[in-house]
Amino acid sequence: MARKKISYTEARESISAIIQKIENEELDVDELSEQLRKASGLIKICEDKLSHAESEVDKILKNMGE
Repeated sequence: MARKKISYTEARESISAIIQKIENEELDVDELSEQLRKASGLIKICEDKLSHAESEVDKILKNMGE
């Protein structure tokens, strides 16, 4: 199954929602582990997007200096 591409903002908002549920003790043990697994994947997506953006900015700045 193809995975929907998620934007950085969507991922960050989902992580925030999960954190809020945890802080408000809205999750039972089964939901907690599933939501933590989801948050971990979303954090990885955010890290990858930030790393890619940093590389792109570095390339642009390098080309501007030439």
